[in-house]
Amino acid sequence: MKVIYTAKDMQELSIQLQRQGKTIGFVPTMGFLHEGHLALLKQARAENDVVVLSIFVNPTQFGPNEDFDTYPRDFKRDERLAKAEEADYLFYPSVDEMYPGQASISISVTNRVDVLCGAKRPGHFDGVATVLTKLFHLVQPKRAYFGKKDAQQVAVVHGLITDFKFPIELVAVDTVREDDGLAKSSRNVNLLDAERNEAPALYRSLQEAKQLVESGERDVATIKAQIERTIKNNTRGTIDYVAIYSYPELEPLNKLDGQFIIALAIQFSKARLIDNIIMAI
Repeated sequence: MKVIYTAKDMQELSIQLQRQGKTIGFVPTMGFLHEGHLALLKQARAENDVVVLSIFVNPTQFGPNEDFDTYPRDFKRDERLAKAEEADYLFYPSVDEMYPGQASISISVTNRVDVLCGAKRPGHFDGVATVLTKLFHLVQPKRAYFGKKDAQQVAVVHGLITDFKFPIELVAVDTVREDDGLAKSSRNVNLLDAERNEAPALYRSLQEAKQLVESGERDVATIKAQIERTIKNNTRGTIDYVAIYSYPELEPLNKLDGQFIIALAIQFSKARLIDNIIMAI
């Protein structure tokens, strides 16, 4: 595995690989890799000639009170994990490399951002779309891999690829879960022991909602109420949101139709957990 540090070197490599007829699978990350990232790398490895992983903690997607400076970083560990998953290239640019001066053009995401987690993070997805536009041009992948756990991000990336006509296949990879169903997350370590025992109720509530839909229920309010009962009766967490939207458009629904997402966010004492399922009828 080779580490690439500059935009120029990354782009020249991508052009060379394309001339050779190689397909590039791309996994963009902010590092501090976990099993969810490794699942993306595994699928990229299985489906492409070449795998590129990027690690870049993107300052433009952090708000003024968010944790850019304290965001966990461990490049040497990430490098070992990426190599073990047989990534071919690790693109590791600096902030100055990606943002060398005052920008003359800005990207503003106008849809799919004012709901779910995006409702409390204004400007976050503008930063995500900006850095991905740069990365897509540099890496020039055939396929780009994202985890379904952050389904709102997947929806925004879908819009970016569609609107800007990127010749990229968006591959959304299933959420990696613990044996008891809890979605794997670096935040899980912040749960108290009692909270960790309760946390599988989040996914269980989504599975109950799925069963309601499969039994014929189409009323959004009824399904949301069932999820909320399960959370309140089985955890001491505070419900941030339980929401059902069309997917990937993220438009409100009263009655289920087409493809949709059932999503939730629960605040425990020191950890905020999110989860979702995507269904179609």
